[in-house]
Formats: sequence, structure tokens, C-alpha cells
Amino acid sequence: MASEHPSSTASDLDPVRMIADARRALFTMVGVLAAIWLIQLVNWMDDYDLGRRFGVIPQDVTRLPNIVTAPFLHWNWAHLEANSGPLFVFGFLAAYRGVKKFLGLTLLLALTSELTAWVFDPPHTVGAGASGVVFGYFGYVVLRGIIDRNLIDTLVGVVLGASYAYMVTSALPGVAPGISWAAHLGGLIGGLAGAWIFRNRAPRPAAVPGARTASRAGSTARPTTKVTAKPTATDPNSPNAALLKELDDLGL
Repeated sequence: MASEHPSSTASDLDPVRMIADARRALFTMVGVLAAIWLIQLVNWMDDYDLGRRFGVIPQDVTRLPNIVTAPFLHWNWAHLEANSGPLFVFGFLAAYRGVKKFLGLTLLLALTSELTAWVFDPPHTVGAGASGVVFGYFGYVVLRGIIDRNLIDTLVGVVLGASYAYMVTSALPGVAPGISWAAHLGGLIGGLAGAWIFRNRAPRPAAVPGARTASRAGSTARPTTKVTAKPTATDPNSPNAALLKELDDLGL
């Protein structure tokens, strides 16, 4: 019986499409990381003045616009290296289903992570770093398959969630001193919300006409006797019409 709301479509398993989507996501993340490393180089050459000027200072209204710039700044090379690996992996998985969704999601995560840090982090500190966005990508990928009812994305989310569940502890107050738990928590919440906001809105394939009707009717209809008819030469729909006509002409 045909399913009325399939969890995945044949196009999701098309190797050509899968390779194209993976290539697009790969190029996207290479570009993102290249930009962040270039910004870090400029920041380092300027004695990290970019971080001090464009980072987020909690409860400082004049620094509120910096919530869109702080995720792309880091305080040292070790800070950037620690974020680059998970940023690439989670970002690649997030970008796999479309670059437009990925860009919208990234903006959403920058807002939710840095705004949460702006509210809850200690005053007179300067916050910067992509870890809040990383947590957002993580939450998005874990939940996306369930909301989209996509089997492949659900399996990816389950594996990712089981492998990196320990990260969630750093989104709790006091667990990791010196690290903004608020940015992590805000990013995670933004990622979970993003899975719903950027869900797949494409109409699902309709059921095969008559499939559900036939299955329902079959449960109550009385069995009937199967009747077959011998094809004749005059039956234009018979696959052996030509042969039967010849045999008929021969009197057979």
C-alpha cells in the first residue's frame, strides 16, 4: 500500500544529487573557515583590537549591534583552532540541505547566542567566538530530521547527538569557568528553533490514486471469481493479435 506521507523521497537517495549537495556544503564551509581565519590574521596583526572593538560587552546597549560580529572573532589562535573542527563538521551537515537555509540559520544563531550572552554574561567583560554558533549547528542537525520526517537526516542526528552529547554540559552555568555558558545555551536553543523555522515546506508526494480506496474496499468486499477470456484475433488489445489472425486465416 502506498504511503500518504513518506518520510523520505527517492531524490534524497539519488547519488548525483547527494554528491552535488555535499560538494556545495563543502565549498560553503571552506569559504566560511577561510574568512574566519583571514579575520583572525587581521585581528592578530592588530593586537586583537578587532575583538575589543567588535566583541559583545554584556548589558552595554552601545555594543548590542556587535552580536552579529562577535561570533567571527577569536582571542587567540588556540581559541580559533578549538572551534574550527566542530564548526566545519557541524556546519557542513547544516549546509548539506541548502546554502540559503544555512545562511539564514547562521544569522539566527549569531543573534540567539550573542544576545543570550549579552543578557547573562558578567558585565565589563568582552565576549567573542564561534562556539555559540557551533552549538546551534549541533542542535539544528540533531532535530532537523525528526521535524522534516527524513530518515537519513534523523539517523545522522541520532549519531551526532549520541557522539557529542557531552558538549551540552558546557551550556550549564558554572560547569566551564571562563567560557560563556550563556552563548552556548543561546546557540543551542537557536539551533533547535531553527530546525522548525527552516523546516522543509515542500509539499509531500500524494498517494497513488486509488491505493487507499482499494485497500479499504478490500477489507469488506466479498471475494469474487476471477474470469479470464480467451483472446481473439479481433481483440486489438491482445499482444498476440497478429499471430491469432494468421492462425484464423489458416483455419486453425
